[in-house]
Amino acid sequence: MEKTLVLLKPSCVQRQLIGEVVNRFERRGLRIAGMKMMQLDDDILREHYAHLVSKPFFPTLAASMKASPVVALALEGIDAVQVVRTMTGATNGRAAAPGTIRGDYSMSNQQNIVHASDSVENAAIELRRFFKDGEIFEYKSGAHEFVYGADEC
Repeated sequence: MEKTLVLLKPSCVQRQLIGEVVNRFERRGLRIAGMKMMQLDDDILREHYAHLVSKPFFPTLAASMKASPVVALALEGIDAVQVVRTMTGATNGRAAAPGTIRGDYSMSNQQNIVHASDSVENAAIELRRFFKDGEIFEYKSGAHEFVYGADEC
């Protein structure tokens, strides 16, 4: 099974959408392998957004991500990275399709509710960044056999 990282951003936390967004992932059949609330600081933001640190908008992005705690999720499922990316929709909420998380809850490129890993490789890196050893759990979901066909796992 593949694992991926999702961060419920301050725009999700402040708008009290945590339960709705988590519910969507669970209803789809993804298993929560880890979940915690945390306050991000400059160090982790500079590491996480290393590719954006030199951009003029980075200070605004960093301030936005520190506006409140975030909820970090480790989600697991077959093709979890792609499933989650499809569910989250386009980065800019105004361009995201209705039915996606951003399409249903966001009108912004920055205040766009969630971060989702963009590849299997980055998911592994990001999961290590946000979860310590022992914070991601292996267990069998009772719904597993009703989420996937016997020949899919």
